[in-house]
Amino acid sequence: MSEKDLDTAGKIKEAASQLFIEKGFGRTTTRDIATEAGVNLALVNYYFRSKDELFSTIMTETVQGFIWQLRVLLNDDKTFEEKVELVVSNYIDLLKTRPDLPIFMLSEIRNHPEEMAAKLGIDKLMHEIKFFQELAQRCPEGVHPIHLFMNLLSMTVFPFIGKPVISAATGMNDEAFMMMMEQRRTLIPQWFMSMLKPQE
Repeated sequence: MSEKDLDTAGKIKEAASQLFIEKGFGRTTTRDIATEAGVNLALVNYYFRSKDELFSTIMTETVQGFIWQLRVLLNDDKTFEEKVELVVSNYIDLLKTRPDLPIFMLSEIRNHPEEMAAKLGIDKLMHEIKFFQELAQRCPEGVHPIHLFMNLLSMTVFPFIGKPVISAATGMNDEAFMMMMEQRRTLIPQWFMSMLKPQE
């Protein structure tokens, strides 16, 4: 792509990203995106072919950026407990700004598992990062570390997936839900650490 093409595609992605956050994927139209980006509708379709492809591009880039951030964060010299707190905190921050991300990930993992794993470099993340070596050392005997890491992610991600049902069942509005997630920012690391064997 030329510099002009990259600039135009970037404007479209930025506009779409903002609208997906504000309105959600379902309520955002391609025409909305074109208007927000200040381009005609044909250009949106020229660069991205469809709203689905644009959404997929934005979400994949978001996840790749987050994985890169995790790779740096989990491989530095912070304590294990600090890394757990940062994983939870960073994930909550990401999901607050990308509420559609968990549904996108579930869909991609179900429909294109190998392709998604390759894009994200999950195999390298699991084998090269100090955090996972430390987690393996702290696991109760006979428990695979992936069980505990799945628990950590599930406790963080599931409330965002289940938010519509949680809100309907409890009458919780958006502000109250976010207050709950701020509480979980502290509680999840405590619950996670309680699953590990005591360190001598």
